[in-house]
Amino acid sequence: MKPPLLLIGQGSNDDADSAEFGRFVHRLRCRLDQRAADVSGGYLERATPRLSESVASLVARGHHRLVALPLSLSRVGEEWPAALEAEARRHPTLMYDYGRPLGPDPRVLSLLAERLKDAATEMPRLRPLEVVGGRYRQLRAVDTAAFEHQPGHVEPGETAVVLVGEGSTDPAANAEIHRVSRLFWETHAYDFMTVETAFVSVTPPGVPGGLERCRRLGAKRVIVVPYLLFAGGVLERVWAQALAYGAGHPDLDIRCAEVIGDCDTLADVVIDRYEEALQLA
Repeated sequence: MKPPLLLIGQGSNDDADSAEFGRFVHRLRCRLDQRAADVSGGYLERATPRLSESVASLVARGHHRLVALPLSLSRVGEEWPAALEAEARRHPTLMYDYGRPLGPDPRVLSLLAERLKDAATEMPRLRPLEVVGGRYRQLRAVDTAAFEHQPGHVEPGETAVVLVGEGSTDPAANAEIHRVSRLFWETHAYDFMTVETAFVSVTPPGVPGGLERCRRLGAKRVIVVPYLLFAGGVLERVWAQALAYGAGHPDLDIRCAEVIGDCDTLADVVIDRYEEALQLA
């Protein structure tokens, strides 16, 4: 039997994010069951199960070697390997191989292109203003009340894209998001006016800043593409920032694409990282 795959998430207080993470772990469990490999998942913080609980469960089931894979699209901080080292000290018989983050894998970029296409052809535009109780309403991915259909055709050359990452205190991690934007533009969005980079928090430009740059470049439509794995609180913040900007610019057609989400293509990338770690061990 092959060593188990342990997926590591950052963790958040958002139930939607945790639920989709759990569904993705189940998808991988079903896929790797054919290869006689166990699959588990744990979080570094906030959400459950915690990494320590998942590792303890694997060890209790007789596993003493595992492949740990950070379920992250960008560069991970030192806390990720440090958490695994702490588990190795807690379980002296445990050995682990560390897989690479998903990063801008070509298949990940292809998934982003699918989400962009859906938003360009099927997603209705954001309403210019959606205020409840004096504040912009937080959105769920299934919430369509803040959208309206916009008639008229807009050419790709009049459409700009804003790729939105989470934002980090690590300059290298932020620079990587800029690199992804350029790769995405040249490989999948070359017909569009531009692909700008923005961040949800921590570092500029924010989503409004990315939208403003596109407007000044002359875009008639801007599609916000979240560089995020799963729906949840971070996605809601992306949509809320886009709504806030749209309130002051009702003539600009702003659309928000969905996240990458739990899907077989994403599972293919993870399985390849798992097999790669085994070969390098």
